[in-house]
Amino acid sequence: MASDMQSAPRSRPASPFDVPIFRAVWIASLVSNFGAMIQSVGAAWMMTSLTSSPKMVALVQASTVLPFMLLALWAGAMADNLDRRKVMLVAQGFMLCVSAVLALFAWEGWLTPWLLLAFTFLIGCGTTIGGPAWQASVGDIVSREQLPSAVALNSMGFNTARTAGPAIGGAIVATAGAAVAFLINTLSYVGLILVLLRWQRPQTPRLLPREGLFMAMGAGLRYVAMSPNLRIVVGRAMAFGLAANAVSALMPLVARDLVKGGALTYGLLLGSFGIGAVVGGLSSGPARRHLSTERIVRLSTFALAAGTAITAVSPSIVLTIAALMLAGFSWVLALSTFNISVQLASPRWVVARGLSVYQMAAFGGMAVGAWVLGMVADGHGVAAGLLVSAAFLTVTILLGFVMPLPQVDDLNLTPLSQWQEPQVAVPLEPRSGPVVVTIEYRIEAHNIVAFLSAMTERRRIRRRDGAHGWTLLRDLNEPELWVERYHVATWHDYIRHNQRRTHADAENSAELQQLQKDGMPLRVHRMIERQTGSLPSARRHEPVTVDAQMNDPTRTA
Repeated sequence: MASDMQSAPRSRPASPFDVPIFRAVWIASLVSNFGAMIQSVGAAWMMTSLTSSPKMVALVQASTVLPFMLLALWAGAMADNLDRRKVMLVAQGFMLCVSAVLALFAWEGWLTPWLLLAFTFLIGCGTTIGGPAWQASVGDIVSREQLPSAVALNSMGFNTARTAGPAIGGAIVATAGAAVAFLINTLSYVGLILVLLRWQRPQTPRLLPREGLFMAMGAGLRYVAMSPNLRIVVGRAMAFGLAANAVSALMPLVARDLVKGGALTYGLLLGSFGIGAVVGGLSSGPARRHLSTERIVRLSTFALAAGTAITAVSPSIVLTIAALMLAGFSWVLALSTFNISVQLASPRWVVARGLSVYQMAAFGGMAVGAWVLGMVADGHGVAAGLLVSAAFLTVTILLGFVMPLPQVDDLNLTPLSQWQEPQVAVPLEPRSGPVVVTIEYRIEAHNIVAFLSAMTERRRIRRRDGAHGWTLLRDLNEPELWVERYHVATWHDYIRHNQRRTHADAENSAELQQLQKDGMPLRVHRMIERQTGSLPSARRHEPVTVDAQMNDPTRTA
């Protein structure tokens, strides 16, 4: 009995909050998010005192999200290749220093509109660097089944701060000034830094050296470009982002010009948006259980358009508050749905880069949209800018009929872990290359159409995982003989290429194995290119060839 109890598998925590490190980082992040909201209120309201230009006010929001467009992929490559805890620590420390200098400049009265934008841009850079590392770490901390809940909790934590933070920030700015708001934001980073310093993150043994930073960035872009699911999610997120940020970007002007209020009113409006966002975060789980991903985004986009339009034409602050709650609810529900889809559609080795490309698209769209809508508001008024945003959001709903979002909940993207590095007859260095691989298939005439269809998918998988120069050849003298050929830069790249294969890819390998002529094994040749006259010994000019026969449909060459 005792032995049976000891061997029984442990049940998984019912909630991500049952995982201690997730709970600790979430709480510390909540405090930091409160500081960020207070800082954003101080920056936006200070800009209204430094200039009367709606374009400059809108650029405060744009300067915060612009770093996502510029640095997200670089940050994701670092998060996938370096210790994510250390990346988060560097980001938090950087933001603490920038916020402290901003508080000093505000206290001394040294700020100008463009200098304020520079500080908010630098703080946005810190957020961009730390964000992918934490979001990718969530999938390592909690189970795949808990991941949607964990993502929703992160969104809820951010928007909980967004609910009360702006009201608190407005009160602080009104009574003590923006410099005090910036100082409070500086102090809010301390708790998260202490939690990260105490976190003993398990180290996964690294069997291969890290990819170079630019190679890792290229691999991330290539993976997204060659993954139809991710490509659709990123494209839809970019379209959504172009108009989704109008309410947030123009909120100070809504408070000042449409509602005729001050800093406290601005904080109240932001708090209303945040209340709706918290409810939206809490609704993510139930919505996913009852609605498809596409239906959630369509309804959210329509609701955001309605909330934005009502805000533009509202005759009373009560109706404006209700409209902003609706806008906040739909805004966070749509973004959390995009985020969850990206995480579920990305294997762990590239998840931070997948999230980075998504953020680069979504927040880059927000930055461009905030700038354009600021110009519209500058020339035609705040209400006109909001109505243009609502109209464009309505148009993006039509994209769902052309590019419907995929259902990725059941994708199994864990590594196959069945491939083993082959033994070679000639010694190789890890950086030896280029490596050329050919695989011989024997396909009967009645299976050619199915074979070509399967090879189309095989080509996508090969290129997605790092292969170059992929070709499919047919022997003119032996019509049944087909040869798949591709190359990779080095032997290490060849190993990486094969280790990236997932369970979701095994179906393609099994299909090709079934199409193979009975009794004929797949034959693999692994060769390394050599240039004539480049080596001192004639014997070293000979090509290195390793033949292998493959009978296991889950193994890849």
